[in-house]
Amino acid sequence: MMAAKLAFIFFSMILTNNYVLVKFLGICPFLGVSKKLDSAVGMSAAVTFVMVLATAATWPLYSCVLVPLGLAYLQTIVFILVIAILVQLLESIMKKFPPPLYKALGIYLPLITTNCTILGVTILNFTNGYNYVESLICAAGAGLGFMLAMVIFSGVRKRLEDAEPPKAFEGLPITLVAASITSLSFTGFGGLIEKIFGM
Repeated sequence: MMAAKLAFIFFSMILTNNYVLVKFLGICPFLGVSKKLDSAVGMSAAVTFVMVLATAATWPLYSCVLVPLGLAYLQTIVFILVIAILVQLLESIMKKFPPPLYKALGIYLPLITTNCTILGVTILNFTNGYNYVESLICAAGAGLGFMLAMVIFSGVRKRLEDAEPPKAFEGLPITLVAASITSLSFTGFGGLIEKIFGM
């Protein structure tokens, strides 16, 4: 039963509760870095890494430190500080290993600090009443859901480059229309995960 619940959380975060295409969090990197597949995958991997580590750090910090001390109201500030530290660590690592990817991500890498997807996952884990393991599974699923959204939309944008939309839709308008249609496609998964896992 526990394994089924974890699988339900994991796959629902990828498909039915996708943070980008269903909850509309993390739209800035979604629109900004999805032009090229390699930068979309690189950004997604970085976000997933920070998301899982942030969850691993913030869950015990909130449960064992903030709540017992009566400082739960500081969770947003503390969580942002933890995320900022993790992003700085990731940025330092990426500077040394894959320089082309670091350059391709540009300003969006430091912006992971304010990526509301990561903050959303860390806060919503408590709202949903997840324990530590469930929170980590939720974060991993949310990260893979973010990657799925980025990869799909990268393919869509590649096709848009070859298309000739009406003059009024050129540039950002056709990108937003394509994003909304991509988002609508994910509503088709509604109820599917619940039916599979019997939740």
